[in-house]
Amino acid sequence: MSKTLLVVYHAPSLNTQRMLEALCSCDLDSESSVSVIQKRALECDPDDVINADAIILLTPENLGYMSGAMKDFFDRCYSPCLEIKQGLPVSAVVRAGHDGTGTVRALKTILTGLKWRWVQEPIVCRGEWQESFIEQCSELGQAMSASLEMGII
Repeated sequence: MSKTLLVVYHAPSLNTQRMLEALCSCDLDSESSVSVIQKRALECDPDDVINADAIILLTPENLGYMSGAMKDFFDRCYSPCLEIKQGLPVSAVVRAGHDGTGTVRALKTILTGLKWRWVQEPIVCRGEWQESFIEQCSELGQAMSASLEMGII
């Protein structure tokens, strides 16, 4: 049975776009039963969430909070998905120029309300750009995809 990993993102810079590509690189295996769907936060709708088996969120930190686009995603999808998607496996990546704590706190608050299930603590890529951020995203995408395929999450 095919599974869907939904990556909801706001990637306004070249570096966050590279992080997105790394998160979705797990979709390269033609033998996999997991399909990876990328959706911009402003274009993602409740049906996308309802049809997903797991979600990865990618957002930059803006003024100590998630991006406005990611907040808009939650504003539109919260109520329609609240009762239907409880327990949905989720992980997140925050590209933080500072410390990312406000963004992580906000994500945890919203996702606790939705009753989605964190499969790992959010990855916070802090400070100046580091190429290791790409590797962290790639590993997360691969782990989520493999876990879905094996029925772990």
